[in-house]
Amino acid sequence: MSGTPTRSEEVARLKPIVRRMREHVIRMITAAGSGHPGGSLSAAEIVATLFFHTLRRRPGDPTWADRDRFVISKGHGVPIVYAALAEAGELPVEELASLRKLGSRLQGHPDRVLLPWVEAATGSLGQGLSLALGMALASRLDGDRYRVFCLLGDGETQAGQVWEAAMAAGKYQPANLVVILDYNKVQLDGPVHEIMDLEPLATKWRSFNWKVREIADGNDLGLVIEALDESGRGGGPWMLIAHTVKGKGVSFMEGKAAWHGKAPTPEEAKRALEEIAAHG
Repeated sequence: MSGTPTRSEEVARLKPIVRRMREHVIRMITAAGSGHPGGSLSAAEIVATLFFHTLRRRPGDPTWADRDRFVISKGHGVPIVYAALAEAGELPVEELASLRKLGSRLQGHPDRVLLPWVEAATGSLGQGLSLALGMALASRLDGDRYRVFCLLGDGETQAGQVWEAAMAAGKYQPANLVVILDYNKVQLDGPVHEIMDLEPLATKWRSFNWKVREIADGNDLGLVIEALDESGRGGGPWMLIAHTVKGKGVSFMEGKAAWHGKAPTPEEAKRALEEIAAHG
């Protein structure tokens, strides 16, 4: 008798997708010779769960009016979104090799004009939450026909505009807004806590009148699914603080600021792909 899949069944279904998405990230950034592997890999489970479990979307129709919206505010992490779109059949896998090439739809930061599957051009850090909040308020005016999800980077939450948007969302209370923080604790120049410590992070968001849930391991599919499912029961705005690992899945990249924005060599890519295949 068929029914709603259990969480363990969803984890089993999504796990190979996550592995392939990580492989796509390594291959496309290596081919480009530039890019941001660390923050793309850390968000793999989050983005896979969104695209293949949570988001209401219509295949082949990026402008469907009732689609759920997803804004990747940390725009430099967009390779993991391109990987998800390829896995969803919205992009040819072969096109991933065009990352960062002149004229490619797959720019180093998302381009809404060239690629309508992305909701906003982001990467000027700190702006995505404001955009997502506007979309969520528009949805409320439209009768809450769709939900809005925003993926923030931890380093970018050092920007003042994030807190202006957080304050506004706390006031206007859009129940359809869900923010996921990719809290991998490493930014371009080093550990987040040394550059501009965010703690006590959950307390800050609660004080702005948000519902907050911490995901102890944001690279654990089961925990990510559970948290996003809870947010779907309403009562937002929601902040899901996902404790992830920078460069997750590749041992020599994990937790290393050097891999925030550096492409692997072909030899490093080979080793990375071997590790992802072995542990994915």
